[in-house]
Amino acid sequence: MDNMPTQELEALRYIRYEARDAIGYITLNRPEKRNALSYDVVSELKEAFEFAEEDESCKVIVLRAEGAVFCAGADLGYIQELQGFGYTDNLADSTHLMQLFHQIYTLKKVVIGQVQGHALAGGCGLATICDFAFAVPEAKFGYTEVKIGFLPAIVSVFLVRKIGEARTKQLLLTGDVISAQVAAEFGLVNFLVPKEELAEKVYAFARRLCVENSGQSMELTKEMLARIPEMPLEDSLRYAAQMNAEARGSLDCRRGIAAFLNKEKITWDN
Repeated sequence: MDNMPTQELEALRYIRYEARDAIGYITLNRPEKRNALSYDVVSELKEAFEFAEEDESCKVIVLRAEGAVFCAGADLGYIQELQGFGYTDNLADSTHLMQLFHQIYTLKKVVIGQVQGHALAGGCGLATICDFAFAVPEAKFGYTEVKIGFLPAIVSVFLVRKIGEARTKQLLLTGDVISAQVAAEFGLVNFLVPKEELAEKVYAFARRLCVENSGQSMELTKEMLARIPEMPLEDSLRYAAQMNAEARGSLDCRRGIAAFLNKEKITWDN
């Protein structure tokens, strides 16, 4: 594995970015605060994801964190500040976080969550938004907002799509913290991996996507999956047929079909 970054995002305080082997790593780098979210952290995450989306040396993105905790949710000091906000300021702040979640959900590139520790409240939301999530068995997950009189409002929009209404109600209305095993059973986590193997397993999975899959096809598939739930059945079928027809004329599809017919192995990261 080549450990030298090919491109870096400069001048961020709480987030690191590097790309190597066609994988862009966005790292929460605030371990002394359990990688808690504040306005500035959310701003830097938005900047990093925007950069990674346009980075030609990156095909797949990994969201990870330094320290023992993936993300503990909102920063306590920031929560205290919120108490002095009026409605207009609170709406602006909520919209800021909403934009980050929407950005990740609709990003052109696949996002893999590498969850090495607890993911709670807004931190659990970050893990939820990822297209795939790898977690260590020791990690805990939970949307604990109702415990402090708050609402898990923004994440609810995405969570009900991901795991369905019944389990969304169970998690959001109880505020219970669940194990990684239960999170996997619910569909929040795709793979449970021992801590000492986590980085390598995520790397291998990301590289497999880079090598075996068309980046264009993954991008358009993500777009379809984001849009189809909003459409009536007939509209969604027409949209799917249109996307199907457009894909058939793409360079990637022609290249892939030619390789298949000629019984040639195709590698997509070159």
